Amino acid sequence: MKILVHGIKGQLGQCLNDQLATTEHDVVYTSRVQIDIADLEATKAHMLEILPDVVINATAYTAVDKAEEESEAAYRINHLAVANLSNICNKLDCWFIHISTDYVFDGNSEVPYKEDNPTNPQGVYGASKLKGEVAIKASGCKYLIIRTAWVYSEHGNNFLKTMLQLAAERDELSVVGDQIGCPTYAQDIAKTIVSILPLLDLKGSSSGIYHYCGDEPCSWHDFACGIFSEAKVQGFKIPSYVKSITTSDYPTPAIRPPYSVLDCTKIESKFGVNCSNWRDGIRIVIGRLERSS
Repeated sequence: MKILVHGIKGQLGQCLNDQLATTEHDVVYTSRVQIDIADLEATKAHMLEILPDVVINATAYTAVDKAEEESEAAYRINHLAVANLSNICNKLDCWFIHISTDYVFDGNSEVPYKEDNPTNPQGVYGASKLKGEVAIKASGCKYLIIRTAWVYSEHGNNFLKTMLQLAAERDELSVVGDQIGCPTYAQDIAKTIVSILPLLDLKGSSSGIYHYCGDEPCSWHDFACGIFSEAKVQGFKIPSYVKSITTSDYPTPAIRPPYSVLDCTKIESKFGVNCSNWRDGIRIVIGRLERSS
């Protein structure tokens, strides 16, 4: 199977590289240097030359707060470029696997969100990602849209690595405790995608939106405490006190969903995958960071 992965420089792109390296798939990886998906015509020319069987889009505009000021850039990457990719995939009759986000919901639910629950993004980032989803469905291509949340890994920039960096500099930290979600190890997302590849059928009957995230809801404060608990075991410096604060104590330009837990029943039953165990993921990531240092 010939696979084209957009976004090799991002944390999910690097995890896909890790997971696909042990397979026999013919994989082409691109970053913005090779294919800038915002350049619609150049992207089309490159993809028609590569002729992939599956396109995995692991790139996005993910600067949630900056998106409030740079809405044009966010929509260009998360909507217009995604619409272009899906239209090309339809033309090539290849599968399109696209990563989306819990931010398409407003966070006012009290139970985990299912794929068909009403969307209501509260900021530019979520709205631009939702526009991308709508464009994919309208394109007529064979597609999997995988919504995930609170992604972390040993690669790139993420909450876990930020906490370790701050812990090395400060003895006390304040972390938001009233936003609830499910941390998701990016290697588990990549493993899930790789495990699904052989199950994709030619007619696209599996097309749809699927939720995939961590197996246990928690707050950012809980997540931070889990990180520091494991970091202490592995010899990292940790703060002596981690204070739980409210969202109002830490205002940001973009509104965060107060509750963005995703129901993963559909992807588990359809493809036989397991949710990400984020506590195991923390242990693996910190171990790898310790060895690399």
